[in-house]
This record gives sequence, C-alpha cells and structure tokens, in this order.
Amino acid sequence: MYPSATLSRRVKTAVIATAAVAGLALVPTTAAMAAPSGNGCDNRNNNTYEKLLECVRVDGVLEHAQALQAVADANDDNRSAGTSGYTESVEYVVETLQAAGWSVELDEFDFTYVPPPELEQLTPAPAASYETGVFTGTGYGEVTGTVIPVDIVTALPRDPVTSGCEASDFTGLDFTGSADIALIQRGTCEFGVKAVNAQNAGAEAVIIFNQGNTPLREGLVTGTLFGVNTEPLDIPVVGASFADGVAMTAAGSTARILVDAPEQRPQVNVIAELPGKNDANVVMAGAHLDSVQAGPGINDNGSGSAALLEIAQQISKVKPENTLRFAWWGAEESGLLGSRAYVADQVAAGSIDEIALYLNFDMVASPNYIFMVYDGDESGFPAPVVVPEGSVQIEDLFESYFTKMGIPYDDAEFSGRSDYQAFIQNGIPAGGLFTGAEVVKTEEQAAIWGGVAGEQYDQCYHLACDTIDNLALDALDVNTDAIATAVLTYAYSTETVNGVVGKKVPGGFTLPAPAGPEGTVGSDGGHEHQPTD
Repeated sequence: MYPSATLSRRVKTAVIATAAVAGLALVPTTAAMAAPSGNGCDNRNNNTYEKLLECVRVDGVLEHAQALQAVADANDDNRSAGTSGYTESVEYVVETLQAAGWSVELDEFDFTYVPPPELEQLTPAPAASYETGVFTGTGYGEVTGTVIPVDIVTALPRDPVTSGCEASDFTGLDFTGSADIALIQRGTCEFGVKAVNAQNAGAEAVIIFNQGNTPLREGLVTGTLFGVNTEPLDIPVVGASFADGVAMTAAGSTARILVDAPEQRPQVNVIAELPGKNDANVVMAGAHLDSVQAGPGINDNGSGSAALLEIAQQISKVKPENTLRFAWWGAEESGLLGSRAYVADQVAAGSIDEIALYLNFDMVASPNYIFMVYDGDESGFPAPVVVPEGSVQIEDLFESYFTKMGIPYDDAEFSGRSDYQAFIQNGIPAGGLFTGAEVVKTEEQAAIWGGVAGEQYDQCYHLACDTIDNLALDALDVNTDAIATAVLTYAYSTETVNGVVGKKVPGGFTLPAPAGPEGTVGSDGGHEHQPTD
C-alpha cells in the first residue's frame, strides 16, 4: 500500500575551492562547514545561501540513497515502474516529505508494465541464461527453437553490418519450422526493419544483438521497433550483447525466449509543494525516481532523487516568495511517461503558464564524472529542440555557482532526453545538471576532472552494478549544493528567467559571471533513450 497520501490525480494530502587535477575529490568550500550541532538544521529557517549550504550535507543525501538501495535489495534488485520496488520508493519519498512538512500529492498516470523477458541458450552445452530486454513494439509469447544467424559479421572491423536490412538476407535460410529464431546483428538500418524482414521470412522470434564495432556497441542493446516501421510486430523481439550474440552463432544453437504480454498498472509521480506568497509563479525541480529493470538505479536516478529529498528537508522552514514544487517522476525509463502525463494535465487544466521554470537532475553522481550544465545557450551543442527563453539564464546561474566555487564545468546537450522534455515543448524555461552516462571520458577530461580516460562516465549505466557503490560522493556533494543554490535563488525571485520580480536572497552571498565551459564536449549528450538502430 501507498502511505497516507491519497492515490488520485490532483489531490493533496496534509501532511572545491580548487579542483584537484589528479582525480582528487572536488569539494566546494561550503562542504567544509560544520553543520550546526544538535537539531539546528532541522529547526531553523535556512533562508540564506550560507545557512542552507551549511545544512545541506552529502551525508544526508547518502542516507536517502541508502534507503533506496535497501528498497531495491528487498525487491529483486530493481525499482522500476510497475514493480513493488517502485511502490516502496514512492512510500519512502512521501513519508520523508510529509515528515518535513511538505504538502504531498500522488499524481497518477496510465502505465503499461512489460514484465522482464527471458533469453536462454539451451544448446550446445553448457546452457546459459543471458541478460536481455524487449524492444518497444515487440510481440509476445514463448518460443523454444533453432537459432538461425542472418548475415552475421564477427570479424573486425564489424562495420558495416547489414544483417537483416534486406529481405534477400533471409534467402536460402530455412525458416519453415514452427519455432525458428532469427539471430540478427545491429547495424546500418533500423531495428524495426530488421525485425519485420525476419517476421516476413517466417521467423517466430528475433534476437537482435549488438554490433561490436566500438566499445559503446558491445553491451546489451534494446530500443524501439518504431521508425520507418510503425506497426507492432506479432513475434517476440529481444536484445543481447555482442558477446552473447556471437555465442549463439555456434552450430546447433537452440534458445528459449519469453516475452510476456504487458499489463495495465497505473503509476504515480510524487509532487510536493511548499507554498509561496505568489502561488501563480511556481518554481519546479524534479528527478526521476524509477530505475531500469536491470538494476537498482542508485546513480540513475537515485542520485537526483536523494539530492532533492535532502534539499526539501533543509529548505522546508523557508517562507518563499514563489511556490516551490518538487517532483519525483515515475516511468522516466519507459519513455518519460510520468512527466509527460503531468505536463499534459497542466496544459489541459490551463495552469501550465503558472510554472515559471523547471530544473531537472538526472544522474548527478556518476563515478567517472565530469560536471555538466544543460547547454541552454547552445554554445557546445546545437540543440535538437527549441530552447525556451529564460533557459540561458538558468544555465548562467549554475555556471556562476561552479565559477564561484572554482569548479570546472562543461556543457550537456539540451537534447530533451530527460524529464524536462515536456516542459520545454510547452515553452517552460528549463535547466539542470548531469555527470554523464555511457559516453567515454577523454584524456582531456581526465586531466581536468580526474577519473579514468577511455572509460564511460558511468560504467554501470542501466546495469545491475548501479548500486550504492556506484556513486561519486564528491560529485554528489558539489551538485547538491549547486541545486540548493538554484532552488533558493528562484524561491526568492525568477526575475532573470521570466521577469516576475521577487526579492533578493538575504545575506552577502554573491555569484560572479560564469567563467565559461571547458569545451571538451560537443558531439552528444551521452544519455540515450530508446535508440532506433
């Protein structure tokens, strides 16, 4: 059961500082402050930057991340939407917020739960179970049968690979049996084209394994079958890593695939509010609460979720000029579903224009991190979306904070690939922080931020190893303080973003002009959802 918050739409319940180049911890000067003794932080009004940053502690963030890890430990090592792990994550967040005095709402949205698929190679011996995942648009069912490789390329450089891209790739292959499984390699054309060609050739199931031509195309691959193909398939389609795919090319291979039919399981976003004097000028900040099915998701995105919880606790006694609204989104990993549904409801209700801005925090403690700010001014990346006015000013605020603390930073592509997408599509200014996902760190970046060149920013991205041990606490510390600074700034005034005049934050804390990004990025944002090919 969910806690006492009512499960319904729109129903509220009561309720460093110099960077160390050789990989040493990057810690802002504020982190060195001793927290007030006893319950001072719990009971005081942290209405200045100095007081708030003194009380926002990485130990507090870590406690929340540990609680989410405990939830995952008790629920098959995941907290994905539609599972008990997500339900218990929601319970923890709601209980924490209510205890801090926030008004909490559970915002329900439709969700189609797809149970985890299964992939086993039965012969030749020894039999093995492989990590797998479904493709959006897959068919359903259980198939045990012969594995038939289709135009596979195992020799380097493995590029180009056209496996399954043409109907002629299936010519001469025997798909006349009752349980034939097409084994297809990623490359050249869309996943949906490959799967449709396999189905038309007579296959009863499809395995698409990764291409293996670069380090980023070695692991498990999944994505969407929609694109040129727009219709769901009738046969199950699952993914595999390059190594597992190669194993299944062995002569005499048979396999078992299980893709159960989806179920309708409505899910919720957690929406918490701290009323301000101006309830028609709402400052929103959010992080997705769900994990992928493959693991507990403690960096992705327990890190952002835990940081917001700590800030919510420490800012709860502030009397803001503008209403603060924090969100813990559901089903982000399934296609940004929770945030999309929420924004759609706001549009339908005619209240979307009350949202002054939205701040997004998705993966803020990657173990091989670089500090990145969403590139609202497109200085590093031409944005593939329209960037709403005011977003540049949000970027500037974060950059000014990093500059004040002597912390180097860079741009993250303003790609719309996280929960801010629906907001910017409706003209709401947005910004946020990111420490990287599957993109590989360069030598130049390692010289600036430390870490390991040639390794992903997060080697456990979307994997079972994304546990409590996958967090860079120094990055988490830095980013939590940056988030708190932005939230407090906009709690008092959003004038720089949307022209609504408020008040200056009390105290003598001043922010300098941004020093500018390091310029080590510029190709992609490193955070991919639902690839099509």
